[in-house]
Amino acid sequence: MPPADSGAPTVFEAAGGADAIMRLAEAWHARCLADPIAEHPFSHGTHPQHTERLAAYWGEMLGGPPAFTSGLGTEAAIVRMHSCNGPHPELDTAAECCFVKALDDARIPDEEPLRTNLVDWFRWSSNLVTYGFEHDQVTDDLRLPKWSWSGPLD
Repeated sequence: MPPADSGAPTVFEAAGGADAIMRLAEAWHARCLADPIAEHPFSHGTHPQHTERLAAYWGEMLGGPPAFTSGLGTEAAIVRMHSCNGPHPELDTAAECCFVKALDDARIPDEEPLRTNLVDWFRWSSNLVTYGFEHDQVTDDLRLPKWSWSGPLD
């Protein structure tokens, strides 16, 4: 794991930047739609630019530019949409399995510590958005969390 002050690339950069994160969002979404458990959250429809928005959100969280919060959405809206649906461990596991397979589909470098870091990030961010708040705790100024080689920032 590169030290934070080493001048090393961000996780976003090491993964391949915006193009790679877009491929990852597309691959993960496609795998979820094909999975009998992971497809459930998408069965009610999605935003027409779902994967583009997802890629912008993931990229910003991983150290990329503020492509999501600069006009596509807010962390408060994301958390409100995903929280308070009760525990769903089978869905969580299925979504993570889809993510791990999507790393190969998206041609994310098969290098350590990158792969482990991305899986750790996916698990952490999914749990934070889904289980980290009650609706009455979500304020409009909720900040999008950031992730680094050493884990969550802040």
